Amino acid sequence: MKKFDILVVGELNVDLILNRIERTPEVGKEVLAEDMALTLGSSSAIFASNASTLGSNVAFVGRVGADSFGDLVIASLKSKGVATQFIRQSTQHSTGATIVLNFDQDRAMVTYPGAMRHLVEQDVSEELLLQSRHLHVSSVFLQTGIRSNLVSLFKRAKALGLSTSIDPQWDPAEQWDLPLQHLLPHVDFFLPNVTELLALTKTRSLHEALATQLSAPCVVVKAGDAGAYLWHNQQLLHQAPFLNTHVVDSIGAGDSFDAGFVHKFLTGGSLPECLEFGALTGAINTTRPGGTGAFGNLEIVKEIARTTFNYTF
Repeated sequence: MKKFDILVVGELNVDLILNRIERTPEVGKEVLAEDMALTLGSSSAIFASNASTLGSNVAFVGRVGADSFGDLVIASLKSKGVATQFIRQSTQHSTGATIVLNFDQDRAMVTYPGAMRHLVEQDVSEELLLQSRHLHVSSVFLQTGIRSNLVSLFKRAKALGLSTSIDPQWDPAEQWDLPLQHLLPHVDFFLPNVTELLALTKTRSLHEALATQLSAPCVVVKAGDAGAYLWHNQQLLHQAPFLNTHVVDSIGAGDSFDAGFVHKFLTGGSLPECLEFGALTGAINTTRPGGTGAFGNLEIVKEIARTTFNYTF
């Protein structure tokens, strides 16, 4: 019996979210925001927190500073039941932070990486991998300390019997130099959004990207209002979106999709069921501010699913 359903290896930071901004900022000028929130940020943490809320037993490996932001990150994860004893607090590096400027369903972000850059593969012990059923990694372009050994980490996980998933997220340098041909054979679920997939494959359409012979067993592509797609055994499955007509913001919607997908997989769901549940949890995310606002507890999630999307689970 494994101790953890999901082991998350990832970046940790806080989000300073500015909403209701009067217009797009310009250099040398000042604009006002009518709402502000300081909350748990980072794709990996949002995934971990929401997967735990859904019922998965989640552990986190990461690095933060020995500062108030680091304390906030750890306390937030603990409050959602995530095992945080594998997170290292450093006196040498500050906790990362992202300033998020929300504009309707889109956003602009500025991130200070801080301690997340110093997470390395050696922080993930074999003992911890052996205690876990599934490995998830996100935002690899922000994690320079672990990116060079990403293939090694996934090879180790697969050799020890774990299932695996990765959500690459955006590359701030826009170089997109992820070694897919070496990495994806060790990844069960490759979880980019459409924009990231096209950038990574240097193609111009979903069908062209999938024709590049991506070697992950399942490629799961998030497409916003167009729903989501799953490419498996040379077949493409489409999942219609769960449309929310009153979007609060879309911060963490892709991470919540990932959490729903992986959680459903680990509880025995079929691939179409995983795709549907991922689309649902991604949509639920948009009904409250921030990446974890809609995932206060499982009853809240179920209530939103029932009342907003007419879905019962």
